[in-house]
Amino acid sequence: MDAFAVAVTNGLTLKNFKPSCALWMGFYFGFFQFMMPLAGCLLGSTVSGYVSAVGPYISFALLAFIGGKMLLDSLHSSEEKAGMLALSHLRLLTMAVATSIDALAIGVSFAFMDIKLLPACALIGYTTFVISLAGAFLGRALPNVSGRKAGIAGGLVLIGIGVKLMLEGIGIIG
Repeated sequence: MDAFAVAVTNGLTLKNFKPSCALWMGFYFGFFQFMMPLAGCLLGSTVSGYVSAVGPYISFALLAFIGGKMLLDSLHSSEEKAGMLALSHLRLLTMAVATSIDALAIGVSFAFMDIKLLPACALIGYTTFVISLAGAFLGRALPNVSGRKAGIAGGLVLIGIGVKLMLEGIGIIG
């Protein structure tokens, strides 16, 4: 759901939205949601404490940085200049890693379960691809949202998701 919310935000704030942008979002988010549990399972218990302890802070830092930059850019821009002009692969990579770090910790728990790892990870990745793709198109379809307002809302949503991931990670919310 975090990847979905970020995809909606990207669809909402991206000025030059094309269907290929939605496909890239789906690919990045789906790929990392597929790979992180695999990596977590392979790493097993050797890094589980580290991932559980540091992961929420990394997620928060990445999303707060991207959201804060989007928020500041929107607040200091005219209506015509507000919003993202392009969705870079670096930005997608950062958002995909930030929203999938918790999947790495889930993968660690897979190491101690009797599951078929590859089908489980494939289902997670495919589901994330589909909902991220849908989220990007949904964000683009929202009517009457100005570039500046979308940028402000998008920045706040990304910061909010980062805060939520951190609070979940440290056990304040469930």
